[in-house]
Amino acid sequence: MTDSITITDNRTGESVEIPIRHGGVNSTDWASLLGNIWFADEAFSHTAVGESAITELVGDEGILRYRGYPIEQVAERSTYLEVAYLLLNGELPNEAEYNAWIDEITHHTYIHENFLKRFIEAFRYDAHTMGMLISSIAALSAFYPEAKHVLDPEIRRKQIVRLIAKVPTMAAAAYRFSVGLPFVYPDNQLDFATNFLSMIFRIAQPKYECHPAVSRALDILFILHADHSQNCSTTTARVVGSSHADPYSVVASACAALYGPRHGGANEAVLEMLRRIGTYENVNDFISEVKSGKTRLMGFGHRVYKNYDPRAKIIKEAADAVFEQVGKNPLLDIALKLEEVALADDYFISRRLYPNVDFYSGLIYQALNFPTTMFTVLFAIPRTSGWLAHWNELLERDSRIARPRQLYVGHPKRDYVPLSGRG
Repeated sequence: MTDSITITDNRTGESVEIPIRHGGVNSTDWASLLGNIWFADEAFSHTAVGESAITELVGDEGILRYRGYPIEQVAERSTYLEVAYLLLNGELPNEAEYNAWIDEITHHTYIHENFLKRFIEAFRYDAHTMGMLISSIAALSAFYPEAKHVLDPEIRRKQIVRLIAKVPTMAAAAYRFSVGLPFVYPDNQLDFATNFLSMIFRIAQPKYECHPAVSRALDILFILHADHSQNCSTTTARVVGSSHADPYSVVASACAALYGPRHGGANEAVLEMLRRIGTYENVNDFISEVKSGKTRLMGFGHRVYKNYDPRAKIIKEAADAVFEQVGKNPLLDIALKLEEVALADDYFISRRLYPNVDFYSGLIYQALNFPTTMFTVLFAIPRTSGWLAHWNELLERDSRIARPRQLYVGHPKRDYVPLSGRG
């Protein structure tokens, strides 16, 4: 059997055979027969915007792999910075490369003093932390004008290091400003996750310390959120990057896409749902309301996954480690009961609705004392490496500027009517 499809234009009787490669068919082959007839695929649900070797996602089977490595293995054995290196370079680093990479990131975490004092403090006292982060990242392009030379691999690499290192610092500064606390500078003696926690929560202690299980749980969350193929924000990064915009503008645009509640705010919606349920005993009644269409079950189901989200299983284990140190979140029992009931109900099984990454992540963030306004920021920090990996891959492949087609559904041609002749 040939891996191909044949399409026939019934207007002319002409046919063309199109080979299937990597699970897709080339649009150019379709155009050779159909000309100016476009696919109507409003949300790109059945359209591949390009080829990528970064992340493999097979939703029907619940598979997620970074550069071929199963997410379960990297979450258990790796660190976020090692995963960032993998996404960007295609291979895991050797010991010398890994140590050099960590040293490079660690020594680029500081931000220009004028930036912190003048830019961050210029926001209103009640500005949302995500809004501050988006603006701050975009503003960095003014501090590094050489970043516009996107076709120079060395300049690209320098900006990648800067962004991965500085986004946590800017995120922490935005948080501290939002709660009226003085900025905490990076501590180069701490690992990536612990350093971020220090910049967030350190008050007067000379040296910030937290339990290794807590910093490891945050690092695992960073690993799980590092990349997820062509989601809304990653596609935004690729589209903006295709215009050869500088990487700070690219990452800021991706953050703006993530800011939308349909993308980065899902874990906050899960917490609101659990609070609304209120008690363990109310779970069955809530499930009945979901099945009758009166309300929605948040944190279940996924646009791509039609199986158990592999990241959800890993986060659930990380949550256990966190709660063992900081105490159990009272909403956890409701979440566990909700998952148990839903996974035993044919209504959800038949619809292939399983817990996704957002179902437990919000509980961990809340247990670590992060306000809900920081949840999307915590998503953006690790996803920066994924966005930059896609941006770098796009430029290496010399991809064309993005220019999707549209199906025009407006008025046909009509003549202009002077103002005096309009009814």
